[in-house]
Amino acid sequence: MESILDVKNLRKAYEGFSLKDISFSLPKGYIMGFIGPNGAGKTTTIKLIMNLTARESGKIEVFGLDNIKNEIEIKKRIGFVYDENYYYEELTVIEVKRVIAPFYDKWDDHKFNRYLKDFDLPPQKKIKNLSKGMKMKFSLALALSHDAELLIMDEPTSGLDPVVRSEVLDILREYMNDENKGVLLSSHLTSDLDKIADYVCFINEGEIVLNSSKEELLEKYAVVKGEKHLLNEELRNELLGLQEYDFGFSGLTRDVTRIQRLCGKPVIIERPTLEDIMLYTVRGKKNAKLDY
Repeated sequence: MESILDVKNLRKAYEGFSLKDISFSLPKGYIMGFIGPNGAGKTTTIKLIMNLTARESGKIEVFGLDNIKNEIEIKKRIGFVYDENYYYEELTVIEVKRVIAPFYDKWDDHKFNRYLKDFDLPPQKKIKNLSKGMKMKFSLALALSHDAELLIMDEPTSGLDPVVRSEVLDILREYMNDENKGVLLSSHLTSDLDKIADYVCFINEGEIVLNSSKEELLEKYAVVKGEKHLLNEELRNELLGLQEYDFGFSGLTRDVTRIQRLCGKPVIIERPTLEDIMLYTVRGKKNAKLDY
């Protein structure tokens, strides 16, 4: 499949944290959930893709173009939406549009006005008077009005109520009707990605833990639950992540048959969510790296 974004062996070090040879690709026509706990390296990676900070080594290509050598051309074709908005708060919605529109060759005023109507955004309202949800939809209206081929979104639904989060996901579904486009959606709210992501890239402590299609990932792993007395040392060593309770346990496995054989009696086997996989890996007992 043709990639819309390629990140290869990316390294960046700060005091107390570093990205360690990050590599992943986003195929054209798909949404990739970029997940991980706070501080895992998601925002740093996005800043490097956007060339907002200098990398130490590695390569990033967007639309097959080097993101540094072709920065201006690439940014004209990208829409970026962050958790926090950086617009001048005293300007109105329409005034911000007038400032931003000239930077994009493909800006479409008709589209922008349609999005304002669809998103119930009052054009004469000042940015500082918009709710967090309205600011998010305004950022999306700006990104979509210049026919962006790639949306890069950093925690776009963080802090939004469930209704607005659902609206944002609907907007992305409509956007992806064009199979030549793509979305990199960084989030720690994995329930949103359960609904919309095609691929998942999981980063933790500056390293890629897994990178796969969502369905392949959810079929490969399982959550196992059982009574506490079944939890012997051999079983512990087989679980990729473990949570213990007063009367039982739950853990992550990729070998259901072996787990059932070790327990010697029925245990509860459940299909995991992305949150399960992240939780057991980050907070559980990590005695093995997830297989991808």
